[in-house]
Amino acid sequence: MEWIRTELFEAVTGTFSPPVAVTVSAMLPVFELRLAVPLGILQFRLPVWEVYTLAVVGNLVPVLPLLFFLSFFFHGVQQVPVFGRLFRWWFERVERKSQRVRRWGFWGLVLMVAIPLPMTGAWTGCAAAALLEVPLRRAVAAITLGVLCAGAAVTLLSVGAGGIVTRWFLPN
Repeated sequence: MEWIRTELFEAVTGTFSPPVAVTVSAMLPVFELRLAVPLGILQFRLPVWEVYTLAVVGNLVPVLPLLFFLSFFFHGVQQVPVFGRLFRWWFERVERKSQRVRRWGFWGLVLMVAIPLPMTGAWTGCAAAALLEVPLRRAVAAITLGVLCAGAAVTLLSVGAGGIVTRWFLPN
């Protein structure tokens, strides 16, 4: 896993300018804000407000396409031999995480996206919204609010205590 993180880090930081690298890394599934904010603050030493803004915008870029795409995608991709198994695994994980969304509705989706842990975030929130057939406007509003909260949490963790908590995201 370490080599994947290192290779991805090198690809993003070696290809793009620091602001673009922060934005692009926030768009990536799995890493999202959890990589983009520490990258911008701790590695590139960009201003905190700039990092927060770039990371939130980058994390929100794939939301609408994902919401449209995933609603059509759920049933068809599971039939494709190469990808079916991977996506069935992801959908099962999203299904388990979606219980909170089922119980608490809009605020459950906000919470799912706002908690900056693995298998949460905008990508998983989009999958949960598509899986549970949440209306588009409500899904976009909940995911946006969740991303704003997650961005604030990761920013505070990156700035607080010299970023000790978030340094493990960045390769040595």
